[in-house]
Amino acid sequence: MANRWIQRWKSGLCLCILAAFQAVSFASNPFLHPSEKDASGVEFRGTEWNDEYAPKDIPLTAKVVTKEVTKTAWGGVYEISFEDLHSKGTTKRAIPPLYLVVTDEVIALLNEEKMDEAVRRIAALEKAPAFEDTDVYGISKGVKKLADARSKTTVTVKGDICTYLYSHESGGFTKLVWKKGVGLVEYGQGEGARKDGFRLKAEAAGKAAR
Repeated sequence: MANRWIQRWKSGLCLCILAAFQAVSFASNPFLHPSEKDASGVEFRGTEWNDEYAPKDIPLTAKVVTKEVTKTAWGGVYEISFEDLHSKGTTKRAIPPLYLVVTDEVIALLNEEKMDEAVRRIAALEKAPAFEDTDVYGISKGVKKLADARSKTTVTVKGDICTYLYSHESGGFTKLVWKKGVGLVEYGQGEGARKDGFRLKAEAAGKAAR
């Protein structure tokens, strides 16, 4: 009897461990779950403009690299960097990397001066942190809207696409488009009155659109 009880106890323990492992393994956001291809870089193409050196849109290309910085039971932190930027502009453009805290339901901007410290702090959390509404750059379903006297933000999921769009009455904007199972497929930013800005799309997404 004792041996049977021990065997049942061991079997139950193994099942609990397996269930917990599966819950952690399968926890992922449908719009940001990078593959090996993302870690090696995806080609993006688009345009840039600047009132000093590019009054008209000029071609811009970049390699977009998505990496998992840290992983937790509830999600993780990812870095999306923009490398090998090329254009015909007289001034070389630099696009800062995006650091994102990701759960099953939310993609949120991590905006900290000391990023290493912020990542370590988040990695130690037992559950996902609370996110400011203004930092939410992606959701898994539905619509999220924010507005004030001069700007508005919408985050919308339609089919396999999630679109984040911030716009200011001056003409400034930020746009990100996520695709299920793919990740970031479009990114753009611009200052008001077309003072400076860029738009980039994943090359494969651009071909599909044509």
